[in-house]
Amino acid sequence: MKGRGIAEIAAGAAVLLVAVIFLAYAMTNSGRSGGGSGLVLTARFDRIDGLAPGADVRIAGVKVGSITAQRIDPQSFLAVLTMNIDSGLRLPDDSSAEITSEGLLGGKYVALVPGGSERNLSSGSEVKITQSAVNLESLLGRFIFSMSQGSSTPAAAAPAPAPAPAPSGRAGNPPRPSGR
Repeated sequence: MKGRGIAEIAAGAAVLLVAVIFLAYAMTNSGRSGGGSGLVLTARFDRIDGLAPGADVRIAGVKVGSITAQRIDPQSFLAVLTMNIDSGLRLPDDSSAEITSEGLLGGKYVALVPGGSERNLSSGSEVKITQSAVNLESLLGRFIFSMSQGSSTPAAAAPAPAPAPAPSGRAGNPPRPSGR
């Protein structure tokens, strides 16, 4: 009986250890870890549809950070994203940020486009040039609505082409008698 109790405790401990390892892995790779020693930047957007804390921040398609927080600015009603970027990067202060989609049905991320300025962004700085997320549902709705508006004109309203004049001497147009 003692051997069975020890085996159960050891199995339980192994399960707990695997759970803790999995949790630590998930926290470090999801961008939701408690803190970070990176460059903290903010950016303001009109729309951040589908973007959540933990989403990637990329430069040229390479992940360089993640979104750590999002909030609404009560004065301007713009969405403010807080990003944690790799501290080894020196981003020019005229860099831009745009919300991009991985594909038609894919997730969204923030793409940073480095500028050409000599001055760099420091931790706590704001990326001033931003482009908000494109709402695909709204674009699709506009396209469908414009297609239905374009095809609503009836065919009878379009003017019929004028018939071409038939040359004389043909059937339907008898030749005129000459005055001789």
